[in-house]
Amino acid sequence: NKKLIILAKSHTDYRGSDAYNLSLSDRRAKATVQYVISKGIDAKRITGKGYGKTEPKVDCKDTCTDEQHAQNRRSEFLIVK
Repeated sequence: NKKLIILAKSHTDYRGSDAYNLSLSDRRAKATVQYVISKGIDAKRITGKGYGKTEPKVDCKDTCTDEQHAQNRRSEFLIVK
């Protein structure tokens, strides 16, 4: 659908400092946006933002298994318009 506007929300696991994870998730968001653009989506229709470890998929903090950490490292797509 060529009318959709998309936000790529990128996240990290709990490992590392808040500042590091925010920077890492921002780089992940930018890479996700570039990938989608490389597949033919107009750059005006997608933006990205990193959220670090502020919105975990699995809220396990210091007790996370490797699998839970992996679930928290992700990019999600939100339809804005």
